[in-house]
Amino acid sequence: MLAPQWDFLNFLAAKTKRYPSFRLAMSTEATGLLWENDRVVGVAAHSASGPLEIRADVTVACDGRWSVIREHSGLPVREFPMPIDVLWFRLPRSDSAPETLGYIGGGQIVIAIDRGDYWQCGAIIDKGGFEAVQADGLPEFRSRIASAAPFLTNSLDSLTDWDQVKLLSVRANRMRKWWLPGLLCIGDAAHAMSPVGGIGVNYAIADAVAAANALAGPLQRGQLTDDDLRAVQKRRQPPTKVAQMLQRAQTTNLARLRNTQPPLWTLRLLSHLGPVKRLLGRTVGLGLRREHVRTVAVTD
Repeated sequence: MLAPQWDFLNFLAAKTKRYPSFRLAMSTEATGLLWENDRVVGVAAHSASGPLEIRADVTVACDGRWSVIREHSGLPVREFPMPIDVLWFRLPRSDSAPETLGYIGGGQIVIAIDRGDYWQCGAIIDKGGFEAVQADGLPEFRSRIASAAPFLTNSLDSLTDWDQVKLLSVRANRMRKWWLPGLLCIGDAAHAMSPVGGIGVNYAIADAVAAANALAGPLQRGQLTDDDLRAVQKRRQPPTKVAQMLQRAQTTNLARLRNTQPPLWTLRLLSHLGPVKRLLGRTVGLGLRREHVRTVAVTD
């Protein structure tokens, strides 16, 4: 399924209420790490009522591609150059619409995700090219979108201000080491994924499941060691490396496709190979190494 991020986060927040020991601190921002000797022992944070400290046996950094926790850890990150950025915007949805997600035409690639009463759209542009797109003007931008996805033409009249368009600066990187004593980085904090395929959240969830499986027992026994943290990276790093390699190849192809049309026979072949499409969907959705929760679940 495709779920908006805010709905997914609300779903998680609701489920945590089943766990009496779980604490969710809203409107609270992590600002740094707490250290004792060479070990991380929690985070410094800021809430609506002021600064506070949150101490923990293990701190998990899952605060995204611009991770504050990763920055304060001092752990090195390898950056991969990306040739594209993405402009995101919403358009009202009409009654009739195609089932596919991606469209190309007139030197423009457009992604349109059906969100029920609106389209969540993404336009692929050259890296650092947003100012040039703005200089061409909104009418030209709407025209390029319409040439790639004609079914959006009428809806594009609602796009009247650049404030409706949000820039996603495409970034891809990977930490060489995901952990320190008392600290583990997962998801985009450990390996920022390209938006190609929309798999970033899938791999982040898989990291979280692998971390829960590896750390729950040692934490309950009070016997967590560095080897337990190292084991999470050892399990999750190989599929992440392969996925990022495939994403870089796909991103390069997308940058090239903006100026060329793919052969028609290729499009026809892909659109009719149902088993191939299903296999690709499962690989993208479930990842190259599937994770299953091994701890006992709380039931309603």
